[in-house]
Parts: sequence; structure tokens; C-alpha cells
Amino acid sequence: MIALRLPSVPIPDAVAALIGSQIPEHVLDAEIEATNQVYVIGLCRKAQYQEAREYALASLARANKTLAQFNPKLVVRGAA
Repeated sequence: MIALRLPSVPIPDAVAALIGSQIPEHVLDAEIEATNQVYVIGLCRKAQYQEAREYALASLARANKTLAQFNPKLVVRGAA
């Protein structure tokens, strides 16, 4: 069987806006929050930043709870 590799096609801005308008605003906010917290968790590796890391993990868990309610596939996985 021959497998065809299709080139990645960029999504036009109008289509992305249409897709984004179908998702509730609180879910979009939760996605942004989860992504930001994963970044912060990556910065807080040393023991002196343990409190900040725990706060970021709690924020990530709250954001993931909102995302999972909307669609379980949207959950953001953090670097543990």
C-alpha cells in the first residue's frame, strides 16, 4: 500500500476565528491558563521555587478540570 503524505495546509484566519467562536470563552481562558502554568512549572525546578511550583500545579489542575468538562482531549499535560 502506498502511503501519501499530504502537505500541511495552513488554516485561514477566518476559519480559525469561526472555530474559536464555537468554543466558550471560559474554556479558551482555561486553555491559556493551563499553557502558561506548564511554562511556569518548567521554570520552577529548583527547591527554592517549590512554593511557586505548587501554586502553578494547583492552577494547572483547575484549568484542566474546566477543559476536561468541555472535552477530555483538551487536557494539557505538564512536565512533571
